[in-house]
Amino acid sequence: MKAVYYEAFGGPEVLKVGDLPAPEPGSGEVLVKVAATSVNPVDWKLREGFFDGIFPHQFPVIPGWDVAGTVVQLGEGAHGFAIGERVYAYCRKPVVQAGTYAEFVTVPEDHLAPSPANLSDAEAAAIPLVGLTVWQSLFEFAALEKGQSVLIHAGAGGVGSMAIQLAAHAGARVFATASAANANYVLELGASRAIDYRIEDLGVVQRFEMPSGFDVVFDTVGGAVLDQCYPLLRTGGALPALNDEPDAARCSERDIRALRVFSEPNGAHLRHLTALIEDGALKPLEVQSFPLEEAAQAMALSQEGHVRGKLVLKV
Repeated sequence: MKAVYYEAFGGPEVLKVGDLPAPEPGSGEVLVKVAATSVNPVDWKLREGFFDGIFPHQFPVIPGWDVAGTVVQLGEGAHGFAIGERVYAYCRKPVVQAGTYAEFVTVPEDHLAPSPANLSDAEAAAIPLVGLTVWQSLFEFAALEKGQSVLIHAGAGGVGSMAIQLAAHAGARVFATASAANANYVLELGASRAIDYRIEDLGVVQRFEMPSGFDVVFDTVGGAVLDQCYPLLRTGGALPALNDEPDAARCSERDIRALRVFSEPNGAHLRHLTALIEDGALKPLEVQSFPLEEAAQAMALSQEGHVRGKLVLKV
């Protein structure tokens, strides 16, 4: 099968496009013919070795954790899907090796869900990782509820775009950081306030517009952005963070519940997202598509940052 892969850690130059053996579905697995996959920051971070020692790997590594495609074969004991059915999934596996930048991928059937009928494969491929990350961060961990307030960092990005919509749908008051160029975009997604992180002071915004502190602050950036999050929260608030481990001492000072989130594959959660999308409550993310052969260029764009929506590879 055609695949993008790398045989050593490094920059975009280590990526190759060639033929690798197609996988066979094991017990309880489904073989999916990949129509589209998406590019996530974790893809290039894994390629550069940032998670070496955290996620076990085996070369050659095919990157990619998102898939949208069709079922072509069922492994022993897999019976929840039909041959030819359109599906999508978050495909993180215990060992990083057989990813989705390829013509075929195997997926445990309980990680799969039917693709939203009203989305293209490219639009569906943009959903799983970011959708599950948001669901498990804001609702499974932070328990965000109607009437609460949430600050979402990098609101125009893939995770941010999904987080704004799901938080607004839940009835929360949504603040989102974004550049001036993306302010209207995040407001259209459901944010009640767009904060221009380049010129506005978050502490001033919080003191004047949310004086008791935010119920939830969702850090999708890490580093200096995470450092700014602690004083913005109310006592007892929740801080899900994606890229860095929250400081336990600073959280303890104000009884902040904090977690560095590693989203888990979950077909049941994806089915819930499918229902919201098909009902029109959740819009597809803005996508920019590339052919599979241009994976290196797409990864480089992701690494530069400031991507609006998601980057997608068509297979």
